Amino acid sequence: MAPSPIEAKFSPYEEVAGEDYMNDEQISHFRTILENWKIQLMEEVDRTVHHMQDDAANFPDPNDRATQEEEFTLELRTRDRERKLIKKINQSLEDLDKGDYGFCESCGTEIGIRRLEARPTATLCIDCKTLDEIREKNRV
Repeated sequence: MAPSPIEAKFSPYEEVAGEDYMNDEQISHFRTILENWKIQLMEEVDRTVHHMQDDAANFPDPNDRATQEEEFTLELRTRDRERKLIKKINQSLEDLDKGDYGFCESCGTEIGIRRLEARPTATLCIDCKTLDEIREKNRV
């Protein structure tokens, strides 16, 4: 699986007292994180395609064939999750361009630099996300 932004190598943003939230330096910082993460995910997709083409074999033994099919199924499931993540990354990049990135889509407050570094595709502040999870838990 491709590394998360936490596993990827980047230096945490050094906040300066009194600086504006989502200033040019912060926007550049998050654009770099998002673009690098997207590149890593796309490379994983390419590796999967080549792996499946190269390793596809018609094993005479049903157990070997079933093992390979299960391996491919798990790999495809992972790639599907990553495909959805790439869509979120693209949306975050669009939000950066529009000036909406880093602000909660529910209440409009700042999401926060550290939360965005941990989850660059976050669209909710921690309070709204917590409420969202409580509502989801109560629906079950």
